[in-house]
Amino acid sequence: MSPTSTSWVVIGLGIIVSAIGYFLLPGQFAAGILGFGLAHIVLGLLDLARPAVKE
Repeated sequence: MSPTSTSWVVIGLGIIVSAIGYFLLPGQFAAGILGFGLAHIVLGLLDLARPAVKE
């Protein structure tokens, strides 16, 4: 498994959660779910940008 695999999984889950919050849920709860998903996308992108630790 490559070091970037975890980042891509986090980004993918963020996209799924954001889509659920945007399309399926109504009201203020949906805004929280959307923000949670967007935060995962940002954190996954930041993880991709950091230098990898060599073992």
